[in-house]
Amino acid sequence: MRVVVTGAHGKVGRAAVKALAEAGHEVTAVDVTRPVFERHGAGEPRYQQADLTDAGHAFAVVHGAEAVVHAAAIPDPTSNPPQVVFQNNLMATFNMIEAAVRLGVPRFVNISSETVPGFFFPERPFLPDYAPVDEEHPIRPQDPYALAKHFGEQLMDAAVRRSDIRCISLRPSWVQWEGNYELNLGPQIRDASELGAGLLSYIDVYDLADAIVLATESALPGHEVFYIASPDNAGGHDFAEALRRQHGDRVELRPLARPDASGISCAKAHRLLGWNPKRSWRDYLDENGRSRQS
Repeated sequence: MRVVVTGAHGKVGRAAVKALAEAGHEVTAVDVTRPVFERHGAGEPRYQQADLTDAGHAFAVVHGAEAVVHAAAIPDPTSNPPQVVFQNNLMATFNMIEAAVRLGVPRFVNISSETVPGFFFPERPFLPDYAPVDEEHPIRPQDPYALAKHFGEQLMDAAVRRSDIRCISLRPSWVQWEGNYELNLGPQIRDASELGAGLLSYIDVYDLADAIVLATESALPGHEVFYIASPDNAGGHDFAEALRRQHGDRVELRPLARPDASGISCAKAHRLLGWNPKRSWRDYLDENGRSRQS
């Protein structure tokens, strides 16, 4: 299958390009960074530079594709002016799904975010209604990043109403790779009170890439939204105890699949995508949250 992957030089995009190529797909990698004029290595995917907030660029990279994986985005609302985050992320998504619909691409995988419900970067903080959080949780975003991701999912809804395209939106939890496990998860592993907005959830970038491959190859109709997070929490803590200690009874505790469950449920991805993650923080860190490579 000819697959276009946007944001191909980012953390998620790089892993997705590699996983899709290894699965036998013909990948075109797209990002806003400049290409380097060098001889291509064996099996190296074609690269195309594009500013996806420009509709012409989006149509150019989508032309001839059989699937699109849209991972390009400013990855959080904290390091750019709000209007820059919102305009970049929303217009890039609009242009890509518009191009895919108009050019007859049958499958679109939209990389959304766990932040969509709104309790990650709020100006007026609030807690989730219940945990583990799932796809049915109410959506109340305040910040420009979560708002743009939420509207991106609505763009997928509109696309399937007006065309035959099939869309999947993935909401990854906090994405980790070899280089950032200790920095990001170490404090949570050592101290369960570092619960965070993600409720100790995380996802290994290579497990996320596996989910992206499944979503790309899926024949599910319409538009489905899936959380993607590891089944265990960072640190292997007793989740019920950690939640009660931090938030008392202010967050409803729903049934857990395991005592050390993540604060985000991926039961839907297991059930409908057949996604089964293979990696854990324990592959990279010891019980004190220190790198096993040290």
